[in-house]
Amino acid sequence: MAGGNERSMKALKEVWKRAENSLCADCEKPDPDWASSTLGVFICLSCSGIHRNIPSISKVKSLKMDYWDDAQVQFLAKHGNAVTKAIYEAHIPIYYYQPTYNDCQVLREQWIRAKYERKEFTEPGKQLPYSDGVKEGILWKRGRDNGQFLPRKFLLSEREGCLKYFTKQDAKEPKINVKIDVINATFQPEKIGNPNGLQITYLKDNKTRNIFVYHESGKEVVDWFNAIRSVQFHYLKVAFPIASDNEIKNRLTRNFLKEGYMEKTGPKQREAFKKRWFTLDHRRLMYFKDPLDAFAKGEVFVGSGENGYSVQKGLPSGTQGNFSWHYGITIVTPDREYLFTCETETDQLDWMRAFTSVINQAMTPQEYAIEAYFKFKS
Repeated sequence: MAGGNERSMKALKEVWKRAENSLCADCEKPDPDWASSTLGVFICLSCSGIHRNIPSISKVKSLKMDYWDDAQVQFLAKHGNAVTKAIYEAHIPIYYYQPTYNDCQVLREQWIRAKYERKEFTEPGKQLPYSDGVKEGILWKRGRDNGQFLPRKFLLSEREGCLKYFTKQDAKEPKINVKIDVINATFQPEKIGNPNGLQITYLKDNKTRNIFVYHESGKEVVDWFNAIRSVQFHYLKVAFPIASDNEIKNRLTRNFLKEGYMEKTGPKQREAFKKRWFTLDHRRLMYFKDPLDAFAKGEVFVGSGENGYSVQKGLPSGTQGNFSWHYGITIVTPDREYLFTCETETDQLDWMRAFTSVINQAMTPQEYAIEAYFKFKS
């Protein structure tokens, strides 16, 4: 605001302090200190960079460092986040994933472009590229065995309630045909090594199978993601007719609670600890030799505290296995203890918080069935 007159500065601060403008209009990060002088929204530094890439729609300025004239301040006062959201977010499909500041760049960028550039949510009943119940196209898929990404045809069908992919363009039979209700999808740009990387998982014989894909177009891969959510939503509406829309929305795709490396030992707790990549997908703790493995080497069910599950800091006294990391975690189940070590105390505390959040939740009937399967398998 350097160079601005005192009256404009005071008026700008008053608009800025309104409760509606206390979170970024696009990702809900607290205390935004940038704004769009053409849209009238208050945004964070990260989202301002995305706005700057669509200058025909949005012109951004710092609320602390740039000069705002009277007309621009009056424009902000007449708009602000509440008024602008009422226009550009008026008709968002309930299944559409609205990213926050914790989400990756491609999700946040396409959300901003969908709102302001393509105006996808300003009119009711608008035909959207992820809303018609079918999507077909090419995604680059990582080979399960050779690790090479190759183009594969994917087909998503609401009518059939499934996702298929084909190894050849003219293939009549799919390589896989997965029911939509066992699919999850989550963006993994760092793990996959591509800014548009998407991890699709599904249950096969009650084991998790990973598929890693990407598309050169950020819009296309986010459209695929929301198309999966759309098909899931309509499938679950039929399967659970008395469930509310919000209850169904909460059963759509989910992000993993925690991922990262730990060391683990075997069931006898005398074997050497081995470094593994771990993924905590709600009550399933899966471990892999490599983060991009198609199948887990093993899975641990993490139940609720009222059913005898707990997490403890450190390892039991007398643990014999050799380990190179010294920040231990013990997961206690009704049947046995699982021992892990972390490289740093920060990792240890982060994992313990994640485990505790799961253990503190009551189990659903479906989760009791999963627990019974794990016990039977072991």
